[in-house]
Amino acid sequence: MSETEIRQDKSFFGHPRGLATLFGVEMWERFSFYGMQGILTIYLYYTAAQGGLGLSEATATSIVGAYGGLVYLSTVAGAWVADRVAGSERVLFTSAVLIMFGHLALALLPRFLGVGVGLGAVALGSGGLKANATSIVGSFYEKDDPRRDAGFSLFYLGVNLGAFVGPLLTGLVQKEVGFHYGFGLAALGMALGLIHYMFGRKNLGPEANVVPNPLPSSRRPLVLGGLIVAIGVVVIAVLTGLITAANLANVTVVVIAVAAASYFGVILSSKKITRVERSRVFGFVPMFLASFVFFSLFQQQFTVVTIYVDQRLDRSLFGWQMPVAWANSINPIFIILLAGAFAALWTKLGPRQPSTPIKFALGTVTMGIAFLLFLPTVGGAGNSTPLPVLVGILLMFTIAELLLSPVGLSLSTKLAPEAFRTQMVALNFLSIALGTSMAGSLAKYYDPADEARYFTFVGGAAVLFGLLLAAASPFIKRLMKGVP
Repeated sequence: MSETEIRQDKSFFGHPRGLATLFGVEMWERFSFYGMQGILTIYLYYTAAQGGLGLSEATATSIVGAYGGLVYLSTVAGAWVADRVAGSERVLFTSAVLIMFGHLALALLPRFLGVGVGLGAVALGSGGLKANATSIVGSFYEKDDPRRDAGFSLFYLGVNLGAFVGPLLTGLVQKEVGFHYGFGLAALGMALGLIHYMFGRKNLGPEANVVPNPLPSSRRPLVLGGLIVAIGVVVIAVLTGLITAANLANVTVVVIAVAAASYFGVILSSKKITRVERSRVFGFVPMFLASFVFFSLFQQQFTVVTIYVDQRLDRSLFGWQMPVAWANSINPIFIILLAGAFAALWTKLGPRQPSTPIKFALGTVTMGIAFLLFLPTVGGAGNSTPLPVLVGILLMFTIAELLLSPVGLSLSTKLAPEAFRTQMVALNFLSIALGTSMAGSLAKYYDPADEARYFTFVGGAAVLFGLLLAAASPFIKRLMKGVP
């Protein structure tokens, strides 16, 4: 199919059929990703007798935060390779294979070797897949196509179908059989995603393999040399004790912040972007910060909220104890129930819908309120918080997410300069990387025995930032130069 035919296609619920292909591969990738992540934190801090590695909770959440940050940091590498070397579709396929290998490593390799090899492979693969799948979805629509945000919401539905089922099955397998069988199930899920993808690659269109800004062959040795130096620096830092498991999240925050600032500098100083494109990139900066604040809270589902579920939540269901990982399926089921409603709402409102800066502000404020809702549970003894309370709080997580996350994916493709299409998507994921790493760094301040101060500070800071963003929205809209 030509690019014009793809953009006019309405065979998948009014959207191009290529969206169904990406819907499927992202669904299975998220099944494996969230299935594994649902049991990762407890695997790291559970004792050997419980099948875990026996790390401290602070070290475990540092590793999880750093790993999550590296997933989104690697979107830069995946986007760069797509834009400069191989094209989005080829990078997407290779990344999916790498993800499956990573889950197999966690399942089959012993203890810390499996953690190091497995998390490294999954982080690199997930980053490459996420950035390029999002970029290809954006290529299905013109910038002013009213179906655009709705299409991203449908794509997000696929993400959350996988995220819902993954923790349920891997959590059950982990509880009944063991952690490594849970990791193996995640590998099987990614294998199914690869099979589905192979049947639908032809629907992605010729633009999926376009290399918009090819790297000159004369510069390739320089890039390779830089990569070798970077790997060498990391190895030396680990061997000398400069980077440890306990400080990994903090180090990752710094690295991602420097990478993001550098990336903005590269794009804004490029001679390949126009004056209007440069203004739009400046308009993306406050949205980047809002996304960072939002995900610093939202990604605590896998750090603070996991500990809360393990130590503060009453998980008894008719005499049977619910697996800890099952709590990670609450947010995705709300996404499944509400994503279609949000997509329909934005489509129905059309030009009357709130501007993107206002959506971001509402999402950030709602996320802060969700953390403040933990305060009534403070002071309870042990696993005393009723499950419906957590369900209500995670409903607020979901509403906040739908106001900001899929809209952010869409915004990054709308504001992207032509020469930096996929790399602009990677910048959006860098904001998530920064927030995810910060979620690991913040977790060390959480104490189940003294929660009030933590939830008040974190929730209140997010609400304040969202209100400031709403006040600045008219200025941000002017910078966006007509992008709604």
